[in-house]
Amino acid sequence: MKVFKFGGASVKDAASIKNVSAILTRFTGRKIIVVVSAMGKTTNKLEEIVGSLLAKDQKTFVGLVDELQQNHLEIAAGLFPDKHFHIFELLDDIFDDLRGQIQRNISDNHAFVYDQIVSLGELLSSQIVNAYLLDQGLNSQWLDARTVIRTDNKYQEGTVDWKKTALLCEQHVLPAFQQHDILLTQGFIGHTSEGFTTTLGREGSDYSAGILAYSCNATDVTIWKDVPGMLNADPKYFTDTRLLEHISFKEAIELSYYGASVIHPKTVQPLQQKNIPLYVKSFLDPEAKGTTISSSTSQDAKIPSFIVKKEQLLLTISSKDFSFIAEQHLSDIFQTLAQLQIPINIMQNSALNFSILVDRKKVKLESLRAALEATYQLRYNEGLELVTIRNYDQQTLEQMTKGKETIIEQRTRNTARLVLRYLE
Repeated sequence: MKVFKFGGASVKDAASIKNVSAILTRFTGRKIIVVVSAMGKTTNKLEEIVGSLLAKDQKTFVGLVDELQQNHLEIAAGLFPDKHFHIFELLDDIFDDLRGQIQRNISDNHAFVYDQIVSLGELLSSQIVNAYLLDQGLNSQWLDARTVIRTDNKYQEGTVDWKKTALLCEQHVLPAFQQHDILLTQGFIGHTSEGFTTTLGREGSDYSAGILAYSCNATDVTIWKDVPGMLNADPKYFTDTRLLEHISFKEAIELSYYGASVIHPKTVQPLQQKNIPLYVKSFLDPEAKGTTISSSTSQDAKIPSFIVKKEQLLLTISSKDFSFIAEQHLSDIFQTLAQLQIPINIMQNSALNFSILVDRKKVKLESLRAALEATYQLRYNEGLELVTIRNYDQQTLEQMTKGKETIIEQRTRNTARLVLRYLE
């Protein structure tokens, strides 16, 4: 049994969904769990809908819901010429229920509200895709991920209950394959023991594929993307990118940790535990080789990989009494950063200073300054970039630092991390 995952770009419109069907037709007779994301930018639109609901802005709320419904109806119309096809009635029911939210009492737990509404994106896309597969004669069955992926009650970032999820997969997923070749389900979402919907964090559909593969003992996982596989650099910043044809689970986790965007950081871990290979392939060119991620490390060091983070902010924290930055100071600072939800990209300390690099958009400077001002001074530098190079050599270091000032440089045997500023 295989697991396929199709992201938002691969189901963004009618033509894309037809392409998904064509890919699945190539695997006729195989048992496949198909995980789909919300269509295109649907998740962003649903987040706006949540915002207007919490603000009790009925006019904006209704307008956004109408717009989103029209988008989905247009996609369905491009797939099903019969306007009386059952999917249209199903879509109407989902959107009618969503509109009714504005008239109901709203939970004080805004994360709970978020999950109940934003999860609709995957429910909508999976219903439309499954209906089209059935219409094309594929032996597909819609599967509600909220019946098999069990999480705790941490809304917007649900933690998976692996034992319960494996049991639910044994009860609901494996028996369904006795009658169906394809089980079409949703990424990104799960459920609590009380039956409430949870989400697994943004971009969590890859993770859903990993969860289901682990819990159902799949032979492999394929993530279908609009790129030829995992590249050694982002084409937005580099013109001579190279395909990483084969890397190890370890290397994939390292690249994800440092910010490579192709694979969700949590996806690889459950696959590594059961040695389930992961393929990253192009839905635009299904015949292309793509990337294989497995336990083999033989190819890891052959091609340098570059990860660039723009718009970085370097924060330097020092004690007002000029005392050394010791363990207690670091404990205080980390606690403050955790409370303000400021993730650290890189850190460095000296006797009197502790410096961290963070994404500028994730920091409210005034809030941080207010939280630290009783004991610490805060200075900062803006407009920086962080470059991480896996499997670097001297030539790649010189290439990346040309015309730039190096603010911080950290190296291990395999990884170099550079905080850079363009020279004027």
